[in-house]
Amino acid sequence: MTDVKYIGMDVHQASISIAVVDGGGTLLMQSTIRTQASTLLEFLCGLKGALHVTFEEGTWSGWLYDLLAPHVAQVVACDPRHNALLKSGNKSDKINARKLAELLRAGMLKAVYHGQRNSHRLKELSRSYLTLVHDGTRVMNRLKAIYRSQGIHGAGQRVYSRAEWLEQLREPGLPQRAAFLYQQLDGLQALRKEARRLLLTESRKHPAHRLLLSVPGLGLIRVALLLALIQTPHRFRSKRQLWAYASLALITRTSADNRLVQGSLPRSRKPIAIRGLNQNHNHDLKEIFKSAALRACRLPGPWRDCFSQTSRAGNEAGVGSLDHGTQARRCGPHSLEEGRTLQR
Repeated sequence: MTDVKYIGMDVHQASISIAVVDGGGTLLMQSTIRTQASTLLEFLCGLKGALHVTFEEGTWSGWLYDLLAPHVAQVVACDPRHNALLKSGNKSDKINARKLAELLRAGMLKAVYHGQRNSHRLKELSRSYLTLVHDGTRVMNRLKAIYRSQGIHGAGQRVYSRAEWLEQLREPGLPQRAAFLYQQLDGLQALRKEARRLLLTESRKHPAHRLLLSVPGLGLIRVALLLALIQTPHRFRSKRQLWAYASLALITRTSADNRLVQGSLPRSRKPIAIRGLNQNHNHDLKEIFKSAALRACRLPGPWRDCFSQTSRAGNEAGVGSLDHGTQARRCGPHSLEEGRTLQR
């Protein structure tokens, strides 16, 4: 019989609390080591058998996953939002590490996907680009807030023309504060252009780049971000998991699904309670799908025809027009799942 050990790690900046449990649930070892690659690998080398390691997703998870994957049988970076057992009873580093090991042994952890190393560059470039976009938007909002505070109407892009707008600020210190924000915006825009160039160059190396460009509404930037965020469609069991990850799936709640009728238990016909969209999702991915659906529905093409046809059918049935997220699911290019180009 193979000697299997389940290892739970509670990771912090300075230390890692480790608990080792065998296949029968017996605690074999508890230890606290430094958060250092050499120390961690030395500890694992002293253990025999098939090692299964788990830790919670966080700042260190990507580094730990790449470090441990070649040396153990299984690495699970678990989602902390699903670990309800850690919230019950006493809490400490050693207790959390043992609970993680027990949950791993019972197979009750929800793993967080970590892509292959060949996609790390594209993923980091997408993060850089999205961060610069968000920072630029934040600076723009701060500039407009300055003018609004002085009763100056600055809608649209005109407010970023500087000189003629800085002259309207009369309060002491405000012109200098706005000038600093303009300089910060210039630097962010230059960095964003460079990050965009590198992101597009890297995304063109992906074999699915040309295939995704055939989808209406997906441009170069959206395709590059999709490749970086999803990496591979095989990480999802079906397309329903992808919709949930993009917050385009509905959450339902049911209870007492069956009823007793003449000795049998048929399913109850009561309506399913819908509790809105899934809140546990990737916000950037949701924005990509929503913006792509809106753009494709406005421009002439097969997506707009499908949207108009389904909207008319909904109006005739008295249910109103459907939202763009529903249209994206119904009119989606199912041929992409089979690796074929989109049939227009």
